[in-house]
Amino acid sequence: MSGKKAVKVLFEFSIPLIAGVIGALIWANVAPHSYHRLVHGSPFGAESHLNLHFLVNDVFMALFFGIAAKEITESVLPGGALNPPRKAINPLLGTLGGVVGPVGVYFAYVALSGDQTIANGWGIPTATDIAIAWLVARLAFGASHPAVSFLLLLAVADDGLGLGIIAVFYPDPAHPVQPIFLLVMAAGMILAWVLRKRDVRNYWAYLMGPGVLSWTGLFLAHLHPALALVVVVPFMPHGGVDEGLFAEDGDAKHYGDTLNQFEHAFKVPVDLGLFVFGLANAGVTLGSVGNATVAVLAALVIGKTVGIFTFSYVGHRLGFSLPAGMNGRSLALVGFTASLGLTVALFVAGVAFTEPSLQGAAKMGALLSAFAAPVVLILAKVLRVRETTPEPARREALVREPVPAE
Repeated sequence: MSGKKAVKVLFEFSIPLIAGVIGALIWANVAPHSYHRLVHGSPFGAESHLNLHFLVNDVFMALFFGIAAKEITESVLPGGALNPPRKAINPLLGTLGGVVGPVGVYFAYVALSGDQTIANGWGIPTATDIAIAWLVARLAFGASHPAVSFLLLLAVADDGLGLGIIAVFYPDPAHPVQPIFLLVMAAGMILAWVLRKRDVRNYWAYLMGPGVLSWTGLFLAHLHPALALVVVVPFMPHGGVDEGLFAEDGDAKHYGDTLNQFEHAFKVPVDLGLFVFGLANAGVTLGSVGNATVAVLAALVIGKTVGIFTFSYVGHRLGFSLPAGMNGRSLALVGFTASLGLTVALFVAGVAFTEPSLQGAAKMGALLSAFAAPVVLILAKVLRVRETTPEPARREALVREPVPAE
């Protein structure tokens, strides 16, 4: 295998991210103090937020979500899995199910266990780990399968709702939400629209102008600034062709549009950076198990799967069709893939509980959701959902209406 092919396989199978998660688990349990210093320590003092965790989660991940936004943008273009845009209604219905289902299962477990001390953790399983779920979905379905775009849109919207839940139900008394600063983000969107109208094709203009404005607005509003580029990237000029995340460098030269140039400039740094993302977020001390563990895990695995499948399938029956190429089997597997809460759920657990034992038990439930990943890959083989259609034929098939398996 050539060096170029080896690097491609390394990224396609998410080795940097997996290595970071494993490294974090080992380090946090062997030398927890030094791990904490690495992730949360700052050269500017203990009160400073400028640490590795901030740089990774609030700055670097903006690029990851930006690339995710690029995939969603192209999926709604002609020939995309979510075109016409009316097809986006179904994954948005799935998003609603992906919140209602986990909350329902969580409170059902609280009622059955009688443990009211864990009731405040209901928001933990509402969000999906976009980074890991997206990467697992690409392995399970194939990078060009419409289920990947479906899951991506669902997960981004899911996390948007999750951040709203944090802002409303888990406010930080020291840093309350300041909605007025969202006007700064809106100014960034307007500037991106102006650049688009003036046919500006350099992606740096969009990142350093509208992108910085959007990030600043979210940061000052005390909302998650990692989503800054989600509202900017769709304004980048595009050629109407999705060349794929793993296209060869030679193929990339055939596409001069800003959207694909942005992706190819940052896909390698982002894939490599996912190692640091995993390292900074997955350091959970093993051994903390309790009712919160079971509640979070059950809400993720059962609630997400059932909620997403039910809402999306009902939406399909009501006329809001699934993307062409998806059926009941692939929809169920998308729901199960979305149960990978992991790092996002770890973050919410940190604000939902202040008592160390409850927080540790809840984080363990979030961490255990990672075991859904190998199960997804096995089920993908059993259910035969992986994309096998050649790309041209797949694009032609996307214009047809789907017929879900009953």
